[in-house]
Amino acid sequence: MSTISAFKTTSNIVHSCKYHIVWCPKYRRKMLVDEVAVRLEGIIRETAYEKQVEIIEMEIMPDHVHLLCEIHPQYGVHLFVRLVKGRSSRLLRQEYKSLCTQVPTLWTNSYFISTVGGAPLEIIKQYIENQKRV
Repeated sequence: MSTISAFKTTSNIVHSCKYHIVWCPKYRRKMLVDEVAVRLEGIIRETAYEKQVEIIEMEIMPDHVHLLCEIHPQYGVHLFVRLVKGRSSRLLRQEYKSLCTQVPTLWTNSYFISTVGGAPLEIIKQYIENQKRV
């Protein structure tokens, strides 16, 4: 969809920065179940609301988390991921002591990020290549 309504605007920026983000618990342990998964979803949503990040889709699996979200380009996706992982680790380990005995830290240091949305890569490449011909 390439209508202007698909874009967010501020006083000087028009943007559409959507990301698919995935991260896992340490050792890919299946710890994100039942009450822990519900609480984790709440923490992620609270943090996103606080930082004006739009959660488009979220799925919490027993051994990993998927987020599809839109983040303002000046804030940066890495800051959001770092904040969510840090805050959720601290709060979940405080509230669910069993998590402290299962792993030394809740999350791995790594995560996956991919940009999504907009025109396919080949279309953008053609558009850029054709700029010289115009």
